[in-house]
Amino acid sequence: MISKRKSWKVDASEESCKTDLPKTKKSRISDKENASAFSGLENEGVFEELLRTSGIVLKAGEGQNEIAVDQIAFQKKLCLALEKHPTYPAVVKQFISGLESHIKDRNQFKNCLLPCTPVRTEGSRNLVHSYCESLIKLLLGIKILQPAVITLLLEKIPEFFFDIVGTFGTNFPRLIVNQFKWLDRLLDSQDLVKKLMQMVSVSPVPIQHDIITSLPEILEDSQQSEVAKELSCLLKQGRRLTVPILDALSRLDLDAELVAEVRQSAMTIVPSVKLEDLPVVVKFILQNVKAADAVEVISDLRKSLDLSSCVLPLQIHSSQKKVKSQVQASSSLSQVTTSQNCVKLLFDVIKLSVRFQKDVSEAWIKAIENSTSVSDHKVLDLIVLLLIHSTNTRNRKQAEKVLKSKIRLGCMPEQLMQNAFQNHSTVIKDFFPSILALAQTFLHSAHPAVVSFGSCMYKQAFAAFDSYCQQEVVTALVTHVCSGSETELDISLDVLTDLVVLHTSLLMRYATFVKTILDSTQKLNPCQIRKLFYILSTLAFSQKQEGSYIQDDMHMVIRKWLSSTVPNHKQMGIIGAVSMIGSVALKRNEGDAASLERPELNSECEGQLSTLLDLVGFCCEQTPEILALYYDEFASLIEKQKGNLDLHLLAEFGKSLVEDFPSDFVVDLSPTVHGSFLFSVKSLYNLDEDQSQEAIAINLLPLVSQSELGRVTTGASNQSKRAVSPMCLSPCFRLLRLYTAEQNSGSLEEIDALLGCPLYLTDLEVEGKLDSLSKQEREFLCSLLFYALNWFREVVNAFCQQQDAEMKGKVLTRLQNITELQNVLGKCLAATPGYVPPPATFDCEAPEATPSTSAAGPARKRSGRKKKADGSKAGSEDRSQADDSSEGNQPDTDLSELDKTAADREAGNPLAQLQSYRPYFRELDLEVFTVLHCGLLTKSVLDTEMHTEAREVVQLGPAELCFLLDDLCWKLEHVLPSGSTRRVPFPKERGNKDIGFSHLCQRSPKKVAMCVVDLLKPLCKHMENMHNYFQAAVQNQGAEDEQGVNIQEHQLMSSCYQLLLLTFRSLFACESFQYLLNFQQSVPSFYCAYILTQLLIAIAEKPMSGWKKEKMASLAKQFLCQSWVKPSGDREKGSQFNSALHTLLCVYLEHTDNILKAIEQISSVGVPELMNSAKDGCSSTYPTLNRQTFPVFFRVMMAQLESSAKSIPAGKPSDSSKVQLEKLLRWNITVRNFHILINLVKVFDSRPVLNICLKYGRLFVEAFLKLAMPLLDHSFKKHTDDVQSLLKTLQLSTRQLHHMCGHSKIHQDIGLTNHVPLLKKSLEQFVYRVKAMLAFNHCQEAFWVGILKNRDLQGEEILTQASEEKGSDEDSEDSAECPAEEVL
Repeated sequence: MISKRKSWKVDASEESCKTDLPKTKKSRISDKENASAFSGLENEGVFEELLRTSGIVLKAGEGQNEIAVDQIAFQKKLCLALEKHPTYPAVVKQFISGLESHIKDRNQFKNCLLPCTPVRTEGSRNLVHSYCESLIKLLLGIKILQPAVITLLLEKIPEFFFDIVGTFGTNFPRLIVNQFKWLDRLLDSQDLVKKLMQMVSVSPVPIQHDIITSLPEILEDSQQSEVAKELSCLLKQGRRLTVPILDALSRLDLDAELVAEVRQSAMTIVPSVKLEDLPVVVKFILQNVKAADAVEVISDLRKSLDLSSCVLPLQIHSSQKKVKSQVQASSSLSQVTTSQNCVKLLFDVIKLSVRFQKDVSEAWIKAIENSTSVSDHKVLDLIVLLLIHSTNTRNRKQAEKVLKSKIRLGCMPEQLMQNAFQNHSTVIKDFFPSILALAQTFLHSAHPAVVSFGSCMYKQAFAAFDSYCQQEVVTALVTHVCSGSETELDISLDVLTDLVVLHTSLLMRYATFVKTILDSTQKLNPCQIRKLFYILSTLAFSQKQEGSYIQDDMHMVIRKWLSSTVPNHKQMGIIGAVSMIGSVALKRNEGDAASLERPELNSECEGQLSTLLDLVGFCCEQTPEILALYYDEFASLIEKQKGNLDLHLLAEFGKSLVEDFPSDFVVDLSPTVHGSFLFSVKSLYNLDEDQSQEAIAINLLPLVSQSELGRVTTGASNQSKRAVSPMCLSPCFRLLRLYTAEQNSGSLEEIDALLGCPLYLTDLEVEGKLDSLSKQEREFLCSLLFYALNWFREVVNAFCQQQDAEMKGKVLTRLQNITELQNVLGKCLAATPGYVPPPATFDCEAPEATPSTSAAGPARKRSGRKKKADGSKAGSEDRSQADDSSEGNQPDTDLSELDKTAADREAGNPLAQLQSYRPYFRELDLEVFTVLHCGLLTKSVLDTEMHTEAREVVQLGPAELCFLLDDLCWKLEHVLPSGSTRRVPFPKERGNKDIGFSHLCQRSPKKVAMCVVDLLKPLCKHMENMHNYFQAAVQNQGAEDEQGVNIQEHQLMSSCYQLLLLTFRSLFACESFQYLLNFQQSVPSFYCAYILTQLLIAIAEKPMSGWKKEKMASLAKQFLCQSWVKPSGDREKGSQFNSALHTLLCVYLEHTDNILKAIEQISSVGVPELMNSAKDGCSSTYPTLNRQTFPVFFRVMMAQLESSAKSIPAGKPSDSSKVQLEKLLRWNITVRNFHILINLVKVFDSRPVLNICLKYGRLFVEAFLKLAMPLLDHSFKKHTDDVQSLLKTLQLSTRQLHHMCGHSKIHQDIGLTNHVPLLKKSLEQFVYRVKAMLAFNHCQEAFWVGILKNRDLQGEEILTQASEEKGSDEDSEDSAECPAEEVL
């Protein structure tokens, strides 16, 4: 019998495999099958028999159970068969026993859990559905079998607790739980769910996971809330079931309270959840967000999400790149891939929520916007803003605005963006179109920080993304370069320069795009040409074959420029030629292979370079300016590539140039110089008088005489003999010293005689002699002094870093010589109006147009009215005043710091007289400022203590210190502009902003800052010396005999003090708030006080801590309450004083703890004191408040009062009575202050004051309508008297504003009448809004409207317009006389 049963099984399996045979064969097989089946019927039990008769044939092995009838028909047949069975209900137990026995075999159990296979018997017309449920699920659909089958299945689950399910194995627990899903009817669902939850408590994690995720398809609606609470409790107990629980809860219908509770539970586990589970948690949090609590939820989620955990696997991978084990390497790579995929899924979840949930998108933006601390901002914020910009077109502009704002505030540093690109490039790559669009927009911004951020976006995108993105980045940068915008040009070329240095081989693929910039060189200035040719030269000579076509194009363009007769083209040709020479002369550091290529490379380029150098030499012989430019460019090349140049090639290219210096400019020192000159020749400034033998001198005056006379008389010199121009003296020496240092490992011993050698000048005692000289002689003398000063500047540049004590002493002496010559030059320039100095910088865009700068210099000193219109000074915008946070807080004047300094110091520091001639001086190197390490020694100390012998010791004096600090400030403010500095949208001049900063611009701002940070210690030491000096001056102020003697020294020291503060402000490097606070007692001038305050604000943390805010308010008030008098006894005044006063008053009111009280004190105490004082008097409490500065005080108080009114929260119906009363009290004080300020117009009725009143009066009324009137609507009944008092006070102010409107019309002042229409509209809105408020509170009878007559500022009626304005201008006359019961 057993053998027959086995053969039946085999036959059955064969039958299942041969269903496609022809009918003739199939009938024979069917006969065999019927015979076998008939022989096996003897062993059938009740279970098998009832299933067979109902339409299901059980299969063993791999074959699935077959069903020959419809599922519902089967269930009906089986149910009917059981109920009509003779042994019913015992037959049910027998049936279940048979099922239990059948499923003991795992293969048979698996078949019962899997769907049945539909078959149709021959000749049957019953149609069976293509998909049929499993046998177990069909049995669960039969009412009389369901409880027993459920019990049986649940009892089977523990058998599989410890099974290990392989990749292709069968997960029996999951199949069992799936049987309970989507049942049409559950007899006892409560019991089933209870048992399932009990099973969760004892099951392994995988089974728990399957049960929990299946619950939403098993539960009935009435059970969802209860089960959700259980799952929520389970969520709090551990982290292992986070994903299935949240997945289940997200598919349940929960009430709002439970959703909030579960969401909070999910929020608490976000920081510690596994990375692979994080997307599910975030998805649950986001998909249940409602509009009311969206911002709060997103803010909490933003704080909890930390992407640093996602970066860790990347760091592990990078540290294991060099592991030897292949298994370890592949495991690490797999971990990185998993981490990246999880992060990608996380942002996919956020992207879906942002795209389809409006509230979520806006809440993300709001949450990021509300974050104020710099440390609170994360990489997540940047990625989400990029995601919103890329995904949600509706919020694109808002996301861009927030990102710009955060960049300006310093909350989104470039390092944060670099982390985002480096660690999450797979995520950010999807937002590349938005990144490109934002970078392009940022480069158009007026804020330097935003522009820098945009450039960094380009660099990071190029480094992190694929070739398509890289090509788009290069194309965008080339487009910027060809756009013609000055800032876009500079930034784009800087980005390309960084890319060619860091990613030369990558950028080489797109060299064709970069090369197209050569077609737009007419838009580039020389500095930009230098950057472009550095980029092209690096690409052309980095790889031998690929760069050859770029070399050909560069040679062609440079030869074309050098052959041109246009000076600018010759300049560009020189710059391009030197760039190519620099690339060829670079050392090859790739190893032996590269060194073998060097001769081949030279042989290919030798012919072209030889031709190029010959053409350069020919151009230089014709024009001294071009030769000087060639010297400077070659010197800059050596300095930039210090230590990286091939010395043999350097000698080949440069030796012939430096050999010209001794023969052209140096002569033997002799007592007499033969020749006919305008002035007698005299040897001056010899520091080596003891070395009379073999002494040399710089042949300056004869050369200048030859150059000047040749230019005046002959016009064209003989071309047969090369003419030597003094214009080339300083550039040639700069090249000589850099070439010598490069060839001799930094030693300048070969040329150290040039430091102390004298110059052939003339007698410089010009006091009283200038008037007797002719114009030609005065101009000759000025030119001679310019050449001498520029020689000394280059000498100091060359030898400032020498460590020998004697050399240091000579450098300090040369600094003294510079300050002495500047004094003489200042006198000569004052007597020579319209003089144009010889050029000192030769890479400016248009040297022939540059003298207009200097020509206006003397005129500006004499006429102060022209200062404001003159915009030709380089970098003058960099010394603008600190920006104010609120609109309208800007001072009326917009004078640059340079102009103000020149105006206020014209009788003191000679530097102020030479500021406009700055482009005509040679640039000082940053290394010169190491001289600041020398101590400060004032003349008074020298005279009283040092005696005769000690005077020989050269020390850094006040004049030299002032000279160095002045130059340092200009450099810092050029290369390190403050974050508040805004770019001028349409600059008047192009190319002049970098004049005098050519060498500085070769360094990055970071390197400049690092150089100056090293100077902090000596700068602080000088600061302390200044403090001691002025403290002693304050103590000795009573000695009248000293006051007149030390005025000049006092002014010099005051200038040093101011320049030190400017240096600190530009650098932002000092960390000690309290250290700088100690200098408040020794501030010598009001402008120094202003800079000190700005510096303290700049270095304070943001947001500023409470005690620092209090200190800042106290400091500003101290300066406002101090009388500022010059050493001459005159009170400080002028535009610079007013601008600084404006800023300090803003600082005081913004940082004080009670702004309303502060405004009231100034307006109620200080102003009455001013009104009662003499005509030129001032307030005794606030000495800075006088009749000239009253408009400044008035503007700031009105602006701050309006800003304070806007900060009062709007009234809400839900406000308690206490809250309403507090808000009413604040509004009462605010309106009272407004009334006091408005009434001051009756006394101070100047046009600026009226303009301020009309502007800020309207803004105040609008703020009152928007914020205060809703409060009055809901507090009128409870606080009637307070509301009436508030409105009456404001009504008095609105009447005065109405009178100002009439005054403006009478005087027909366009500047004032422009404010009238909007103000009239606001006053009319106020009338009707009060009427609406009374109607809302059922007190319409308390309001009546009367005709308000037009009056002037003094209240007199304007008769000429009384009839015209009648009926059109109305104001509120809400009666205060009505009985209280009527109002209520």
